[in-house]
Amino acid sequence: MEGGIVINTLIIAHRGASAYAPENTMVSFMKALEMKSDGIELDAHMTKDGALVVCHDERVDRTTNGKGFIKDFTLEEIRELDAGSWFGEEFRGEKIPELREVLELIKDSNILLNIELKNAPILYAGIEKKTIEMIADYGMEEKVIISSFNHYSLTEVKRINSQIKTGALYMAGLVEPWIYAKRINADALHPLFYNLLVPELIKGCFENGIMLNPFTVDDERYISALLNLEVNGIITNYPDRAVKIRDNTGGN
Repeated sequence: MEGGIVINTLIIAHRGASAYAPENTMVSFMKALEMKSDGIELDAHMTKDGALVVCHDERVDRTTNGKGFIKDFTLEEIRELDAGSWFGEEFRGEKIPELREVLELIKDSNILLNIELKNAPILYAGIEKKTIEMIADYGMEEKVIISSFNHYSLTEVKRINSQIKTGALYMAGLVEPWIYAKRINADALHPLFYNLLVPELIKGCFENGIMLNPFTVDDERYISALLNLEVNGIITNYPDRAVKIRDNTGGN
């Protein structure tokens, strides 16, 4: 797009290849890599003893054989849970990973890691600092974007380290969202995808230096439409599907 900042559209695996393996587990992330994803999106919470763990919900009930809030578990207790058999018997024994395990997995690759900080409605004091310190331990500051629906967390990330990229998650039909993004010093907007099917919005963001990484795009028609709109990234549960459409059509 003329005057913009468009790069090759990245295919980002939502909670890993979560259509094929239990979300936010190591097997899901490894499957995403096998499917040639350009990036991985995951969700970070903090345990009672301050460990950063990867899970979407505030509670473990939906995706494990346990019950309760992550904030009330120690890391040792969290690691005893089965996070795979709910998806399929062949995944029995999969664990809730630590964030450091995922960083270890991809540290030597060119994979983009999108860490969504789940810092609402449960507030984890200091989660931004802990996350940034762990990213720095692996030297991955240039390979990470931190997103959140809690935009106060994003401004805290920038306060701690202005070089870390941030992406503001939202689900509303915002007017001129690039103005808001610049106000909070966000590098990207991560909208629910159907809010983006307006070329003027795409143009406004790109002309103002704001990247666009919409979620969660699984339908082939919408994947194709967003490729045609030249968004920066597509977050999807089916990375193989999106990679195939992009590469077979020469998508930007």
